[in-house]
Amino acid sequence: MPRYLVQASYTTAAAAAFVNNPQDRVAGVRALAQKMGGSLESMDYCLGDFDLVAVATLPDDLTAAAMALAVNSAGHIKSYKTTRLMSAEEFLLAQQKAHGVTYQAPKS
Repeated sequence: MPRYLVQASYTTAAAAAFVNNPQDRVAGVRALAQKMGGSLESMDYCLGDFDLVAVATLPDDLTAAAMALAVNSAGHIKSYKTTRLMSAEEFLLAQQKAHGVTYQAPKS
């Protein structure tokens, strides 16, 4: 099953809600991933461009898009980015598929 990296940031209203009412969001995200036929591998909070990063295993890209829509529709996220991850084995297969294939770059 494909794995996905999710990077997200909360709105200022969501940050205020966390300060006023501390709460564990991991259980809710885990339940959502399971409801969509997948699993949450990890979810960590971070400093920097995003407030959290998560890795989920989901059935397919359509499910990853549906999960993004479901999470964003709640209105507490200001940015949400999904990246499809490839295992080392998948990347090796991509290398093998590209082996011997050429592509002509644009001419200047």
